[in-house]
Amino acid sequence: MKSALAREALLARLHEQHRWDIIVIGGGATGLGCAVDAAARGYSTLLLEAHDFAKGTSSRATKLIHGGVRYLAQGNFPLVREALAERSLLLANAPHLVHPLRFVVPAYRWHERPLFGAGLAMYDLLAGSHGLERSRQLGTRATLAALPNAKADGLKGGIAYWDAQFDDARLAIALMATLFDLGGLALNYLPVEGLVTDAGRIVGVRVRDAESGKTLRLDARVLINATGVWADAVRRFECPAAESLLHPSQGAHVVVDRRFLPGDDALLVPRTPDGRVLFVIPWQGRVLIGTTDLARSDLPLEPKPLAGEVDFILATAARYLARAPARSDVRSVFVGLRPLIHRRGGLATRRLSREHFIEVSPGGLVTITGGKWTTYRRMAEDAIDVARSVAGLPARECPTARLPLHGATAGFSRDPYGCEREAVNALPGARRMLQDGSSLTEAEVRHAVRNELARTVEDVLARRHRMLFLDAALASAAAPGVAAILAEELGRDDDWQGAEVARFRSLTMQYAAVPENGGRV
Repeated sequence: MKSALAREALLARLHEQHRWDIIVIGGGATGLGCAVDAAARGYSTLLLEAHDFAKGTSSRATKLIHGGVRYLAQGNFPLVREALAERSLLLANAPHLVHPLRFVVPAYRWHERPLFGAGLAMYDLLAGSHGLERSRQLGTRATLAALPNAKADGLKGGIAYWDAQFDDARLAIALMATLFDLGGLALNYLPVEGLVTDAGRIVGVRVRDAESGKTLRLDARVLINATGVWADAVRRFECPAAESLLHPSQGAHVVVDRRFLPGDDALLVPRTPDGRVLFVIPWQGRVLIGTTDLARSDLPLEPKPLAGEVDFILATAARYLARAPARSDVRSVFVGLRPLIHRRGGLATRRLSREHFIEVSPGGLVTITGGKWTTYRRMAEDAIDVARSVAGLPARECPTARLPLHGATAGFSRDPYGCEREAVNALPGARRMLQDGSSLTEAEVRHAVRNELARTVEDVLARRHRMLFLDAALASAAAPGVAAILAEELGRDDDWQGAEVARFRSLTMQYAAVPENGGRV
């Protein structure tokens, strides 16, 4: 029996609406948030993604839902306060994907404990009623108990504070499923190739099905451009000479074994040599270390570390860890591009705005860009308020502050499927693990195809499951088993399976290879 989310059925739904109220371009955090908000208000909503949901920046975050201690140091109190309020909502609305996490800031100089303590007390104050637990001072013994691999020599104690952690790609998939729950429609692998205008007003899009090659026109009362670092390219469909809104930067992360950070607490390096912070975080049985912030003029779909980035991360972590990871310990390296709002004057990217920006073009294209995962819901609310006005749609209150996302459980759960677990395990292969060293089951792959719009091995192993980001070599080994299940579910032949495995294994080499200069092969 075909799933209601089979691609053929979804493509057929495209024409059920003569004209959509809102079409959202972009299937990352911002676009999915906008689509969920629009559908929750009762507007007919379509979301179009050129590749896969969260293929770009939205699957490559540092996995934190946080106010941003660095923004606190910059004195950006409104952004911190807004982000902390949004953190509280996400903990309530997606407790299967967002969880409290304690951070410890080790102090190696006597003045650092009171200095860090004062800053984090302000963090507590800005959180107000949205706070988790208050920050507190730790002695040397308590700091080492929390961070058993921290360097003991010269340690003067530390400060503990609370933020939250999440699975970014799984949250994107939950938003996509929530959009369907609300009656909206989302399609991946359906790139927008142009805008349709009538008397100077934008009235639709021209799209191409990446699988069949077929092209079609889709009409809407208003279009929202939520394509992240690629927002300027969409703007230039209308105005080829449009000035850039964005000054992208990139952030690299490395993933190593858990032995480098045993225990349940994360470590925050309060100041790196380039003036940033560095996180060392337990994540899904591994340890995530990052990130960097370097300007980038090109916008590759699969960005690679620039020369020295990986070395910088490992060297900075080694200043704080007694047993520090080397290049040979790296399980995976991933890089995300940030859509930073352009400001004239040549500011370093770490000083560019993380706040969001909304523009309405002469033809009525609504572009929303900037921001971060933590504030995606507020960004979406603001964007839909503007889009509704542009389209002349009836005003309706935004309900997303109290909208549980798909799979939400009654309390915190470490199962990314949340209350859907029983349905997942009802599929064939619930007890068949596909790869030693990984939790992925045959049933989860079938669920990814039938209910989460996965079309490729990469879709499964990078975003429905996080194996590629956790251990690139392990993901490479799992690829043939995943391809075989996908082929059965999608009706593909042996040639397709072989091509899929080869393509994915080529990608895993990019995530696994760390040459001597710390950049990419």
